[in-house]
Amino acid sequence: MVKIKELRTKVWTWIGPTVPPQDNFCTSATDVLPSGEDSMASFRFHQWLTCEVIADNGMVGVGNAALAPPLIKETIDKYLAPLVIGADPFDYTLVWERMYRKTHAWGRKGIGMVAISAVDVGIWDLMGKIVDKPVFKLLGGRTKQKIPVYYSKLYSDSVEAMQREASKALEGNFQGFKARFGFGPKDGMSGMRENIKRVEALREVIGYNRDLMLEAYMGWNLDYTRRIIPKLAKFEPRWLEEPVIADDLLGYAELNRGPIPISGGEHEFSVMGCHHLLHHRAVAVLQYDTNRVGGITAANKINAIAEAYQIPVIPHAGQVHNYHLTMSNINCPMSEYFPVSDVEIGNELFYYIFEGDPEPINGYLDLNDNNPGLGITLSEKHHQNFTVTE
Repeated sequence: MVKIKELRTKVWTWIGPTVPPQDNFCTSATDVLPSGEDSMASFRFHQWLTCEVIADNGMVGVGNAALAPPLIKETIDKYLAPLVIGADPFDYTLVWERMYRKTHAWGRKGIGMVAISAVDVGIWDLMGKIVDKPVFKLLGGRTKQKIPVYYSKLYSDSVEAMQREASKALEGNFQGFKARFGFGPKDGMSGMRENIKRVEALREVIGYNRDLMLEAYMGWNLDYTRRIIPKLAKFEPRWLEEPVIADDLLGYAELNRGPIPISGGEHEFSVMGCHHLLHHRAVAVLQYDTNRVGGITAANKINAIAEAYQIPVIPHAGQVHNYHLTMSNINCPMSEYFPVSDVEIGNELFYYIFEGDPEPINGYLDLNDNNPGLGITLSEKHHQNFTVTE
């Protein structure tokens, strides 16, 4: 019987070139604060954590997390490792419950759950390698020939720049496009008009036969969102993402009764947290982040609950662990895809740390039936652009 022998955590800090911040790049929850700093500063993450789950037979599964990596590392090393070492990885439900319940007083949201997620993803990667099967085969198998993906970038810029980006992205034949708003309540009616102008300009480029998703990233409030939704409805967005702060469950539920479907869940944690969103019909599309919600073990449970509510799940951020969940679930219709690009917000770091993440072809991506585990490995290509803390 294989046992988990060690958890080895590393914090990868990017020291390579980055794209400098620009004004009105993306709204965020800090927009309401009286500060002249870059409002996205606290949401830029130029660090990443990897968690290697090492078995006594020498096999290694790799999990990861993007939020507050130094704190996640300490949490895993000090609190979670003693609960996991010595366990059979195939007892993943018991291992998960031990991590969740023994840290429940302080860990059920935020840092604690992100740490659990990193370990759990590594355990699933390890299990796949042990049985020589891809993770999606362990989760239920292939439910679709290929996964449709939507292009997720289009941060707020000049109208011309956003149209150029969308026009270039059309070459990839993506099934949809997601754009970020750059203006919110602090910018008044003139800012609202700037938002509308950019949505209209994107529709001019991509037309109405492809989905257009719109994201406010918690940068609006309920009043502002009520006022702008009637102006956006004519552009037929597939959804409006995170219009208000993540804790405003009733605000989400009210907005979701309107003419534009509301999506969210990226900043929710745990099976219970996502169930509250589903129960209150607060979202029309659930977008948990596997790296925050409790890993693959929790995400698979959430997928089943969401299917019962007939609310589709499209996990946040693309990345290969989410592709395995999407491939194995009927209720996951497509995946988000962050294009490979220079380091900006930080989502891009995944491509600099790992290799093997599948790339879309003609708007779809596929998973290899013969790649065990998640199918990715730690890359050596960009080591010179990182400092690594063990």
